[in-house]
Amino acid sequence: MTSRRIKARTHDNHERWLISYADFITLLFAFFVVMFASSQTDKQKAQQMSESIQKALRKDQISSAIASILGGAPGTKDKGNAQRNGPGGAEKLRSTGAPARVVELQPSLEILRTRLKQEIDTGMLQVSMEPRGLVVSMRQAAFFPSGQDTIDASTYSTIQKLADVILAVPNKVRLEGHTDAVPIHNARYRSNWELSTARGVTMLELLTSRYQVPENRLSVGGYGDTVAIASNASSEGRAQNRRVDIVILNENGLKGEPKAER
Repeated sequence: MTSRRIKARTHDNHERWLISYADFITLLFAFFVVMFASSQTDKQKAQQMSESIQKALRKDQISSAIASILGGAPGTKDKGNAQRNGPGGAEKLRSTGAPARVVELQPSLEILRTRLKQEIDTGMLQVSMEPRGLVVSMRQAAFFPSGQDTIDASTYSTIQKLADVILAVPNKVRLEGHTDAVPIHNARYRSNWELSTARGVTMLELLTSRYQVPENRLSVGGYGDTVAIASNASSEGRAQNRRVDIVILNENGLKGEPKAER
């Protein structure tokens, strides 16, 4: 008698999807762990920046604070980028002709908002970050007599705070004059174009002569009444339009600036 082996009948495994599902859950868990770790790092950096700013304000060492936040100490050799781009390295870059690297302006924005809080609260100026860079908008009523290009000497302390930040970073700066839509025509200025440009030039002369900002970092533009930020139909709107904007340019803002061949 011959015996036959009965082959066991196999069944399809309908639970194989659990393996792929478990892999997916593992990857998802790893993703959230990485995201959580990144958020904790950002909080630590923000806390470090806040502590540096507060310490600098107490000691009035704004330039050193910005340089430290950007990655090094002024005058320190080969440690981070601030000593190459900030106060410690700016003179070396000018002497060698090497272009200064544009730096991130967020720390400068926070410092200006803190140091200029009183001026901002009273409406003397506004500080904001725009796609082109850090913009400080100085109201004409606070800084310039009506129809003139001379700067009120009582505002020099405010301009000093701004100059400290300008000197602490290597970024180029554009000085933009603006007026309202009311035509001007007097013995000195034939149009709002001339007045707006003259105010930008006056600010340039003050920054270079009194605060030693290098001339090759500055440019001037006069826009007349063509870039209104409020309606010229009201006195309040016209007052907002009469201003000088000091723009610390970022990489995006520099795209429209001419480059020297040497």
